Amino acid sequence: MAASKRLLKTPQIWLQRHVQVALASLGRMAKNQLATLMTCAVIGIALAMPLGLHVMLGNLQRISGALDSGASISVFLRQNVSDEKAASLAKELRLHQRIEGVELITRKSALEEFQQLSGYADALEALDSNPLPALLIVQPKADYTTAETAQLLVRELKLLPDADIVQLDLQWVRRLQAITVIAQRAVVVLAALLGMAVLLIVGNTIRLEIQNRRAEIEITKLIGATNAFIRRPFLYTGFWYGLFGGTIAWLLVAIAITLLSGPIANLANLYESSFSLSSLDFSTVSSLLLGSSLLGLAGSWLAVGRHLSAIEPS
Repeated sequence: MAASKRLLKTPQIWLQRHVQVALASLGRMAKNQLATLMTCAVIGIALAMPLGLHVMLGNLQRISGALDSGASISVFLRQNVSDEKAASLAKELRLHQRIEGVELITRKSALEEFQQLSGYADALEALDSNPLPALLIVQPKADYTTAETAQLLVRELKLLPDADIVQLDLQWVRRLQAITVIAQRAVVVLAALLGMAVLLIVGNTIRLEIQNRRAEIEITKLIGATNAFIRRPFLYTGFWYGLFGGTIAWLLVAIAITLLSGPIANLANLYESSFSLSSLDFSTVSSLLLGSSLLGLAGSWLAVGRHLSAIEPS
């Protein structure tokens, strides 16, 4: 019975000691607020850079996906195809199993629009006949909006007897997607480099703290304290540095998103788009705080493991 009670108390005592050490390390950091704030700010800025790029890439992928899903195929009909025949062809294509919708721009409508946009209205009126063909703007169904699947529909539309030119302009979308892939890898590399920088920042901070507390560590070792006992407060200090640095990074990126949301929404409205910047979701914030805490813990572990063993009571 007594043994079982000791087993029940042991985890409680272990947890209580860890909580005490964690709070004590936090209190020690609070006593030197300026140095703590500067260290956390440097960590936060280092983490905010890859986090901000990650958010930017997420929004860029949303734009790329919307452009890809909104891809359309332009079918320029032959000159001898009348508007009535073009309307009949558009009606037939709307029944196609791969086509979501078809917009018809008649020869007359195309000429009127070109006159308004080009500024050559007088020159066009002098022509004996309308030089512009009828145009069918084909919107593929969702399963055929990617570059590869849309090409299948393009080949089929080219077989139409009345089709002159069938154009699928996805080259710039492909370029945007290629740039996005390169940017993703660049963000990973940058995150790895800045993660190493965080390790060095925390490690150097813990090293200085170990040197400042050298006499205390020597006395603690003299009375029989183990390295694990001495190491514990430094590990929690590194953990707090990482956690607070991650929190600062989160706040910096959140403020940046708030400041940019309005102008970007106004720009999107000019292009008749409802696009808006996406904010940080729960999983991203959780991953950030967890990752920053682990980086701080790892940096302190490396520093303590290297410098603590060199301190022995004389």
